[in-house]
Amino acid sequence: MSMEISQFFQVFFDEADELLAEAERLLLGLDPACIDMDDIDAIFRAAHSIKGGAATFGLSDMTGVTHVLETLLDRLRKSEMGLTAAHIDAFLRSKDVLKMQLDGHRHGHPVDQPAVESLLGELHAMADEQGVAVVASEVGAAVKTMKKIRIGLPDMAASDIQSLSAELGLLGEIVIIEGEGARKVFLLDTTESIDDICAICSFVIDPDTLDIHEEPASVAPAQPQQDYEIFDLPLALPTPKAAPAAAGTVESSSIRVSIEKVDQLINLVGELVITQAMIEQRTHGLDPMLYEKLLNGVSQLTRNTRHLQEAVMSIRMMPMDYVFSRFPRMVRDLSAKLGKKVELQTQGAATELDKGLIERIIDPLTHLIRNSVDHGIEMPAARKAAGKDDVGILTLSAAHRGGHIVIEVSDDGGGLQRERILAKAAQQGLAVSDAMSDAEVWQLIFAAGFSTAEAVTDVSGRGVGMDVVKRNIAALGGQVEVRSTHGRGTTISISLPLTLAIVDGMSIKSGEEIYILPLNYVLESLQPLPTDVSDIPGYGTVVKVRGDYLPLISLQQEFAITGDGRSPSEGIVVILEADGKRAAIQIDELVGQQQVVVKNLEANYRRVTGVSGATILGDGSVALILDVSALLRGTRQLVMPAHAA
Repeated sequence: MSMEISQFFQVFFDEADELLAEAERLLLGLDPACIDMDDIDAIFRAAHSIKGGAATFGLSDMTGVTHVLETLLDRLRKSEMGLTAAHIDAFLRSKDVLKMQLDGHRHGHPVDQPAVESLLGELHAMADEQGVAVVASEVGAAVKTMKKIRIGLPDMAASDIQSLSAELGLLGEIVIIEGEGARKVFLLDTTESIDDICAICSFVIDPDTLDIHEEPASVAPAQPQQDYEIFDLPLALPTPKAAPAAAGTVESSSIRVSIEKVDQLINLVGELVITQAMIEQRTHGLDPMLYEKLLNGVSQLTRNTRHLQEAVMSIRMMPMDYVFSRFPRMVRDLSAKLGKKVELQTQGAATELDKGLIERIIDPLTHLIRNSVDHGIEMPAARKAAGKDDVGILTLSAAHRGGHIVIEVSDDGGGLQRERILAKAAQQGLAVSDAMSDAEVWQLIFAAGFSTAEAVTDVSGRGVGMDVVKRNIAALGGQVEVRSTHGRGTTISISLPLTLAIVDGMSIKSGEEIYILPLNYVLESLQPLPTDVSDIPGYGTVVKVRGDYLPLISLQQEFAITGDGRSPSEGIVVILEADGKRAAIQIDELVGQQQVVVKNLEANYRRVTGVSGATILGDGSVALILDVSALLRGTRQLVMPAHAA
């Protein structure tokens, strides 16, 4: 398959995905008691566009589903049938089947054919149930006047002509003849009005560029029908219909660029940032009186580089709506399955996050939302008994706070039960005490295998998930916080850096080596007294910090750094926290704080334990970025009162 044809397919796949997502959003907002016909029209247009594209590409399985779906939607548009909750459910399942078929063509994923046949049977049954209304509509269609519409085309690309022919072919019999010069003319036998034809044409071309009128009944086509094929392949490959821009008349406001090109651009800008830092460092000691122009130029370069970096990084930013939009359907289906009433509200859907992060946050959020619906929000009867509305409110929000994005999943359910969590944790052998604060108790739900569910279901109860949620978020440089009030609800807050490409770091020195500590793990730094450092059998070296004994990690020992080893009291310890663990790391010197461009060490060298990446400093040297989570996972946490040591 040629590159050009592959690109046609790719654009169709992308735009069909967008149309299916938009159709699902509209379907979830439909109310059978108060139908918004604009939404019905929009869903119909989405199904019609997918049907036209699938037919042109020879994707007959998708054409079969969209054909019967389009028929039902058209009857809704024309008020020939009433909308019910069963219709909405069937239309949503149609979206699922079409997505499955699309992924089958796009990625080679398996297609559940029995599910397709079951859906088609259900849709056909719904059409048959219309009885008299269906017959009346068919009779009405039969007595409509058949008209011959002449459509003169402007100069158009062959692919656009093929695309337009496929669209209009859905309205009746079409014949393509030669017009003036190399232009084409369509003769369409149809019962539809010229306005309807123009509406269909708008998916491909600006209708104002067409010469369209009804022909007298006696006029016959000047030439026999021609097969107008663009590619010598079994599949016709036109420009997909889902982009209703007029060829050559309307300038698109966006372009599609592969993520590989964006990443390459970001990488090059990262190299530019490093080069700029090198130049700035080299000129740092120059006399400003003698080198005024040079230093002004370097200062200007620094500002421009920073603005360029911010602009390029914004290209990878995507709105959180990309994530939020997939949850209304999930909440609807899950609440119906559990017999609950749940309303999902979203806030801050326009808040932007790096694409690499936004795709990896989907699974953790999915689990948190399922937990809120299953464990958090009560059954309607229990809510009423507690004086609440029987409809539970689940809120999904996102907001920027400093250099981070905070995503929160909140419910107004029963809240976490402190005693039940402590009892279950003790039963599973976890270290607990009644003196633990609520915040510490809530963190127990993230322990591996922890679950308070009374029974295992296909929704939850296996104790698998919350520990994975926290581990995945920690791997993204984020943190999880839980707030809960018994009887009033629970909020789980996730804090993430806006991007993984740039890290706010603390430069530290051990021996002659410079390392970078990500700032979001750093709590404080201090110089301990000799009496604060102890060796405890089975735990190693620990340092006392305000009554707590923390494991002490020596970078010099961890990475076999050469040089004279200092005692902890002669150097500095930095207190770190990750995954609910705290530890102190022993270093020789704090160098400074700076933003660093992250380079993937594994892709360019190999995986190194305790290291998450690397960066290039202003003097051209390479500094390793420490993997704080990995370093702390290797420590043993000591739980004992300070006076016991």
